[in-house]
Amino acid sequence: MSVSSGTSFILSSILTILLFSGMQMYRQWLASSQLLTIFGGYLGSVLFILFLTAVGNMEAALFGKGFQTKLFPEVVICLVLSLISAGMVHRVSSTTCLVFSMVALYYITRISQAKYAAPQPTIQAPVKRKK
Repeated sequence: MSVSSGTSFILSSILTILLFSGMQMYRQWLASSQLLTIFGGYLGSVLFILFLTAVGNMEAALFGKGFQTKLFPEVVICLVLSLISAGMVHRVSSTTCLVFSMVALYYITRISQAKYAAPQPTIQAPVKRKK
């Protein structure tokens, strides 16, 4: 069941705030071991996805459905905010957040291209026939 862009903006904003506050409340625990530090980076990449969803839906609600989220400034700003948030937990979490976010951005772009890209017309090469 899908929701409107405005509702999705509100939901992703609330989840962003909850995840950020949870990362800050459990910062000591997330920095206590190597595996949990990497998990902190993964949570930072989830925060990036939620940031990007909130920004994209806000733009769609304000500017219409045809408006697209661009690499600069929207994606870069969301990535920097999530890296800062993960860096507040641990420096290594910031690095792993960057890696996980790039992988997530790759797959988000692939899904978006498959769903929303205009189909390319196929051009057939002329066939030479023997006489």
